Amino acid sequence: MSELSLGVRLGVDVGQARVGVSRSDPHGVLATPLVTLARDLDAAPDAVPADIAALAALVTEHEAVEVVVGLPVNLAGKHGPAAVHVKAYAGRLADVIAPVPVALTDERMSTVVASRRLAERGIRGKRQRAVVDQAAAVEILQSWLDAQRRRT
Repeated sequence: MSELSLGVRLGVDVGQARVGVSRSDPHGVLATPLVTLARDLDAAPDAVPADIAALAALVTEHEAVEVVVGLPVNLAGKHGPAAVHVKAYAGRLADVIAPVPVALTDERMSTVVASRRLAERGIRGKRQRAVVDQAAAVEILQSWLDAQRRRT
């Protein structure tokens, strides 16, 4: 089977209020935090929301070859309302950044794991809320990268 192609990937954790973004190195080994974007929930239906426009700018700036969006599957493996919302968001993003592909990946426990790891490092409360979205985006991208490597 082929190896993961060279190039930076962006990981995205879509929340109700914020979008956490991470990036990988060009070899797809390590995901690192990048930025947290505020969700633009007031954009007109025919306008590109500011957070999606900012993501598109990050794709260009980092010359990303793919964007990996965490899909919140519930513990039973079903797609609830949050998953439907994220799929719509990923579809909108894909339209804006085409031809760069958008992949969806199971992110069942990413925020829980990210919160726990931050707490273990003594980062709690307001400080944790400020970075948990980026940390969740790192978890999403890192687990996706690891899964790609296991396939080769």
